[in-house]
Amino acid sequence: MIFEQQNVKDCEKLLLQKNASFILRHWRTTARVPVSDVPMATAQVESKAKAVLNALSSISIKKGSSPTEIRALRKLCGNPFDFSALNDVEIRDIVIPVSNTLLSARIYAANNTDEPAPCMVFYHGGGFVIGDLDSHDAACRALSNQADCLVVAVDYRLAPEHKFPAAVIDCEAALKWVAESASDFGGDRAKIAVGGDSAGGNLAAAVALLARDNGGPKLCFQLLIYPCVAPEPETRSHHQFAEGYLLTRKTITWFYEQYLRTSKDIRDPRYAPLEADDLSSLPPALVIVAGYDPLRDEGVDYARALIEAGNQVSLSNYEGMIHGFYLMGAVIDMANKAIEESVIHLKSAFK
Repeated sequence: MIFEQQNVKDCEKLLLQKNASFILRHWRTTARVPVSDVPMATAQVESKAKAVLNALSSISIKKGSSPTEIRALRKLCGNPFDFSALNDVEIRDIVIPVSNTLLSARIYAANNTDEPAPCMVFYHGGGFVIGDLDSHDAACRALSNQADCLVVAVDYRLAPEHKFPAAVIDCEAALKWVAESASDFGGDRAKIAVGGDSAGGNLAAAVALLARDNGGPKLCFQLLIYPCVAPEPETRSHHQFAEGYLLTRKTITWFYEQYLRTSKDIRDPRYAPLEADDLSSLPPALVIVAGYDPLRDEGVDYARALIEAGNQVSLSNYEGMIHGFYLMGAVIDMANKAIEESVIHLKSAFK
């Protein structure tokens, strides 16, 4: 469903259609900082992004909620702003053996030819605590369909049940499995990319470093969508957009507290790729940031660091956008443009 009207009521109605009343009954209302009261990085929050913020302004996680409760609420309500899922993509749910466990994964295939298809291993966002295969299903369908590639989405273990570096270990192991098993599901092991949003962007960046240092597999591209890559939430944008823009600095801190074992972990490049001593010889990257995202500046910093290390990097700042906009194609046109930009870079990398 595409909303043409730039109206808060449209978003509110869509929320109610997705059982948002359940959220409102179980989550408490908190005051939000008005957009006009926060120093602006660009002219204004884009009107449709503002409509999303207004629709969600009275919703916050109930104090004391456990990660399990938060996951259940998110799964029940889904993402009311996500674009319509494409049905012309073949989907297969699989399991990937990792050490002493099995990871759930989902393969998206839009390529109808007999030729091996390029692959992108995708890691979902969610602060290392929430998110799953379903939360990013529409985005994976769109990327597979438009880039004419296989997308392998990985359901890595979540914190706090599985602290750092469990997620990184899972994601690296899943990448190796894809490279080793690509021919079994129609993939081309010579054309493999990684990608992810937010925490998933962190994991994609970390896995790219590990693939370089641990003997492969060789990657042709990394898609980093508003990645968290810095050791601490202390950039200018973290403070500038600490409240009122969906993802808050307080929530970011809470996610990190769930994920990390000790304060020493923040200097580990598997957690904070910006802390890596050497960022050279990494695959080409597209780094997407949002103008009103607390994570914006660390994404920009990482893109600059990659460039300074001699890598091929494209940095796109979607001015007026908020964190999570990539998954809001039902109401935010820029989400579809970001998907299109991602596809252009993926197709170029897969040539």
